[in-house]
Amino acid sequence: MYTLSDFDFDLPKELIAQAPLAERSASRLLVVGERNMHDCHFPQLLDYLEAGDLLVFNNTKVLKARFYGTRLSGGKVEILVERVLSSHSALAKMRASNSPKAGVQIVIDGGVKVTVEGRQADFFILSFPENVFEVLENYGHLPLPPYIERAADQYDEMRYQTVFAKEPGAVAAPTAGLHFDDSLMAALDYKGVKKAWLTLHVGAGTFQPVRSEDLSQHEMHSEWYTIPNETVEMVKQAKHQGKKVVAVGTTSLRALESASQTGELLPGSGETKLFITPGYTFHTVDHMVTNFHLPKSTLLMLVSAFAGYNRIRKAYTHAIAEKYRFFSYGDAMFLTNQPDLDD
Repeated sequence: MYTLSDFDFDLPKELIAQAPLAERSASRLLVVGERNMHDCHFPQLLDYLEAGDLLVFNNTKVLKARFYGTRLSGGKVEILVERVLSSHSALAKMRASNSPKAGVQIVIDGGVKVTVEGRQADFFILSFPENVFEVLENYGHLPLPPYIERAADQYDEMRYQTVFAKEPGAVAAPTAGLHFDDSLMAALDYKGVKKAWLTLHVGAGTFQPVRSEDLSQHEMHSEWYTIPNETVEMVKQAKHQGKKVVAVGTTSLRALESASQTGELLPGSGETKLFITPGYTFHTVDHMVTNFHLPKSTLLMLVSAFAGYNRIRKAYTHAIAEKYRFFSYGDAMFLTNQPDLDD
């Protein structure tokens, strides 16, 4: 039985990528096999794919979800929208000297007055006088992850967004997708590799630390996803033909596995709190593209379940020795589902 400490490791601070590379696909790619690892560059992913293989992408779009404001009664407030509830309401975390009560009004950029309607666990329910998405776009700030020690700029507004982002709703990027540029997407088409789409709106909970040594005590954050019928049919066809089903990122994998809990992938929408740790049996995904994740994180536990605990430990040790770049703007891995082969 694994504990939280089993997923800890020492990471030199200088390996935490603070900015994106000049070109998306210039990232490095560590291909983790059954016994060996191969140092590659990201476009070499094509060498491990063949015609008919299926890549499943998350087409969520990151919102400008951070606001800075002031209460009408005085006092600064920082707001991070977690989820849009309706055209005029949202769920958010707030940082203030005193916890705002229901009825408190906060003036954000643009002079927009936001009203606190109440609480939902650790979140505040906020009402907006205008369309939430319009306010976010016009006055919000891109919420870079907490380990990036600088404010987002206009370049981040482009680069902390995939080239195929379509459905607004995330507060963090599906970072494995950041390595794909238009030329690589075209190269996939040329080789006959197929693409399918789903949406999972990544929440700020993706950065939530696991605080209990006993993993069974951890309450996983909830995220909304939808999987179209077309994607389900493409997955079934790929499996029937013996082709690879590749999840691009932990978010795509989590959505696919959440919709496969009956043993069969089903289309539809829902909330997922699926917490994947070693011992989990994967139903749909054969391979995955993923970045390098934080120590003691649920994402590190997920990839350890997928590719084998010892194998991932060796891969991370190798990546640190070879000075791979870590986390959201960092490099990537290509993994195969092979937990039973772990040594």
